[in-house]
Amino acid sequence: MELWDIYDENRVATGRKHVRGVPLGAGEYHLIADVWTVNERQEVLLTRRHPDKPYGLMWECTGGSVLAGETSVDGACRELAEEVGIRAEKDELLLIHSIRQKERFVDTYITRQKISIKDIILQPDEVVDAKLVTFDGLLEMWEQGIVVPKSRFLLYKDRIREFTQPSS
Repeated sequence: MELWDIYDENRVATGRKHVRGVPLGAGEYHLIADVWTVNERQEVLLTRRHPDKPYGLMWECTGGSVLAGETSVDGACRELAEEVGIRAEKDELLLIHSIRQKERFVDTYITRQKISIKDIILQPDEVVDAKLVTFDGLLEMWEQGIVVPKSRFLLYKDRIREFTQPSS
């Protein structure tokens, strides 16, 4: 049983817990943490969603629900470890976007990690494939409609582009 902390519309914790799978009440929100991972070759890690999940077989960054008692960045680090086997420290993640949507707050992070595709360990019930792409490759895939999030991506894609540029 997965538990989430419940927040109000101002992102203030209510002190109540929520069981995943049960509909949230009116005015109740939970946290989601997404992480875009970029390697030293300026490639972006994409994972392919399990076919039984919503948006099945779409490509995405790593992410998921923040568990009760976790901060957003704690949840992001845990999701990286669980879904793709990447161990990152909290100070290695940079918050690039935050938004309130229906029933959830979504925090989007970016991190630079020394990884190659052989380092990725997939969580089989969550993701079925992974690949590393250039920013232009990511943008092309998004334009083809095979990457989620669809609209939210436009709000921070320039931050990802900046992060994938070689350091001068």
